[in-house]
Amino acid sequence: MDEPTSVAAEHRFPCDACGSDLRFDPGDHQLTCDHCGNTQPIDNDGPWTGAIKELDFRRGVDQQLSDAEIEETRVVSCPNCGAQTEFDSDLHAAECPFCATPVVTDTGTHRHIKPRGLLPFELEEPVARDAVTAWLGSLWFAPNGLADYARKGRKMNGIYVPYWTFDADTKSQYTGQRGKHYYQTKTVMRDGKRKTIRVRKTRWRNVSGRVARFFDDVLVLASKSLPKKYTDGLEPWDLSALEPYKPEYLAGFRAEGYQVELVDGYDEARAYMDRMIRRDVKYDIGGDDQRISTVNTQISDVTFKHILLPVWLAAYKYRGQTYRFVVNGRTGRVQGERPYSAWKIAIAVILGLILALGAGFVIANSQ
Repeated sequence: MDEPTSVAAEHRFPCDACGSDLRFDPGDHQLTCDHCGNTQPIDNDGPWTGAIKELDFRRGVDQQLSDAEIEETRVVSCPNCGAQTEFDSDLHAAECPFCATPVVTDTGTHRHIKPRGLLPFELEEPVARDAVTAWLGSLWFAPNGLADYARKGRKMNGIYVPYWTFDADTKSQYTGQRGKHYYQTKTVMRDGKRKTIRVRKTRWRNVSGRVARFFDDVLVLASKSLPKKYTDGLEPWDLSALEPYKPEYLAGFRAEGYQVELVDGYDEARAYMDRMIRRDVKYDIGGDDQRISTVNTQISDVTFKHILLPVWLAAYKYRGQTYRFVVNGRTGRVQGERPYSAWKIAIAVILGLILALGAGFVIANSQ
């Protein structure tokens, strides 16, 4: 693959009225100047418009993509969690948005496949923070102080998190067995008495067949900065609403560089496809029970794209411990590390014992 001839431009857009930086406003879906209030629509012309293009997977793995599909960005790398976020020339030291670790900026570069699409933020930061506060309030065993700290703490960070999507056409041949249940009666001795019971049996018959499925937009997280259980918990994402990538959507936000390489992302997507194919095979076998002996899958027309999904992120250090919360920037769904309050748990245990003793007292007196 040829080396790119230029580095990627920073995602900064000057205000026509005062020259300050514009930011993307999720509420109005336009660029807004916080300094003078000027607004500017997002440019619908340029190289990022049109349909979202799928890229050939094999060309991507063999590093045969055109220079137009590759970009080079300067990044900040966190020494604790390894997160890579785009470099801001005005920032010389900050906390990592993923784990609240102090980070010194790094002028290194990250050469990667360009995003092809993204979901723009829909929720403003105050709405996301309220969602976190409400979520913490619903956790009875969470410390009250953490909810108060989150409510009064600094603003959440808007991060575009990288994902891969994969499309593939699959055709599978299988062999296995279909099970049909039937029942037999038998006499057994229980408690010294004869009793007739029904025993289920299964009659198996060899079967074979074919199934086919086209997979569209199998989603794979391309970040290692957050536990996957949190990001999985933010689903579903409305991928049908993906917009062609435009740098204006990133104005005022950060974008994380992918840490899961393309081939590793495909391996995860393929594991998901195999699970779905086995489900299809069991459905095709039918009967009351199924056994799968072999599945041979031919996969073709594999394509991919790199996309960015919007996440509001907070990393709070409370009493020496870091708690991380993520909010789906479209739906407001919250996931995060669940803190526990020792005194609340103690109170719950004491109340449980009191109720149990009370119930025992009532039963004893009623006999």
